[in-house]
Amino acid sequence: MKKIVDYRKLLGVTEAAELKDLKTIYRNLMKDWHPDKFQDSHEQKQEAEEKSKTIIEAYHFLVSIAPETRQLNLAEYTETTTTSNIADFEYKSQTLQVFFLDGSSYEYFDVPKATYVKLVNADSPGRFARRHIFNSFVYRNVVRREVVAA
Repeated sequence: MKKIVDYRKLLGVTEAAELKDLKTIYRNLMKDWHPDKFQDSHEQKQEAEEKSKTIIEAYHFLVSIAPETRQLNLAEYTETTTTSNIADFEYKSQTLQVFFLDGSSYEYFDVPKATYVKLVNADSPGRFARRHIFNSFVYRNVVRREVVAA
């Protein structure tokens, strides 16, 4: 996905970058582009504000799809994808967002349009997604389910 590639290029990292490396790179970039460093020129300060917002967005996005993050949340993800039914889904620019009945939502990246069409036409979208989507594409949690205290 173009977003993933662009964010990795912005931070200068590869797909194998670990969370600690991402954090170090992020902090160094924020030191360089912090708007408070550019008090002399209004234009430079504006540019630094925009650049720092982009860096922050890239960092949070890459952390959300990092293998370490996914591994940390694997139990919750597995529970949601195996026990909760799909409430709805939407597709835009090779990104499939799936909304589950438990209140959580996940984005799947680089999903071919043909796969989306098969999902729409499947007799059981949940079964199709479990077989062909949930463990096949890079994903990130968009909305966490609410845990109700007993």
